[in-house]
Amino acid sequence: MALFLIFLSLVLSCGNAQNPPSPGYYPSSRFRQQGFYQGFRNLWGPQHQSVSQDQSLTIWLDRTSGSGFKSTQPFRSGYFGASIKLQPGYTAGVITSFYLSNSEAHPGHHDEVDIEFLGTTPGKPYTLQTNVYIRGSGDGWIIGREIKFHLWFDPTADFHKYAILWNPTEIIFFVDDVPIRRYPKKSVSSFPMRPMWAYGSIWDASSWATEDGKYKADYHYQPFVARYTQFVLSGCSAYAPPKCHPVSVSPSGSTGLSYQQTLAMQWAERNYMVYNYCRDSKRDHSLTPECWA
Repeated sequence: MALFLIFLSLVLSCGNAQNPPSPGYYPSSRFRQQGFYQGFRNLWGPQHQSVSQDQSLTIWLDRTSGSGFKSTQPFRSGYFGASIKLQPGYTAGVITSFYLSNSEAHPGHHDEVDIEFLGTTPGKPYTLQTNVYIRGSGDGWIIGREIKFHLWFDPTADFHKYAILWNPTEIIFFVDDVPIRRYPKKSVSSFPMRPMWAYGSIWDASSWATEDGKYKADYHYQPFVARYTQFVLSGCSAYAPPKCHPVSVSPSGSTGLSYQQTLAMQWAERNYMVYNYCRDSKRDHSLTPECWA
């Protein structure tokens, strides 16, 4: 049995740039997919938003406005995802996002869990930024916990699945069911516990989005378009009874990841992680105690 596990580990660890190792379990197939109007509404920029007959969503940014949307109800845990297709070409300065937040309920002191695509220049890959914010301070400054990845495919060529699992003990980020990051709860002060809504948006973040603001949004290339479909909102809403059990993304039905899922995550970290806040010597790690270990 031990020899078999060693062999399996070697096989699963040798995924290449186009073929990630199989995670062995596919959470996106376990949850009901839904259309935009089944769980979301426009938040801002309605004139820059279009919903197709199958309830797929297109939002865009031009020099007049971007657009954003929000789930119709808050959640206290769950699995949240969408299939997203990004725009090719020059997209510097433009952020396309799918995230959880309670910023409207707790302005200046909110929690947030982000999947953000940082726009880029032709010939360079998109950067997928994952982030966890915990209770921004009263002056509006929020301590981010950014880990960034490039992807093993072209996210502009087709739709791909992106998801966040958030429960009382962990946050896990997924790309096409491959876990790319797990953020476990270390303490109450470093983990979001208050109900959050699911959001998506496209907006101009020229001051920092692309190579720390080196390249700005260029509206000669407008409109900048993002497409979303196959939404998933599955979990315990803020109004669910206390007995509502958090969903799992493990084949065992428990928290955490299986051995095979962990190997797939390690492959993504090893081959495609391009920034980790815990390894940034310029950061003040007294504010991020989870990095001390």
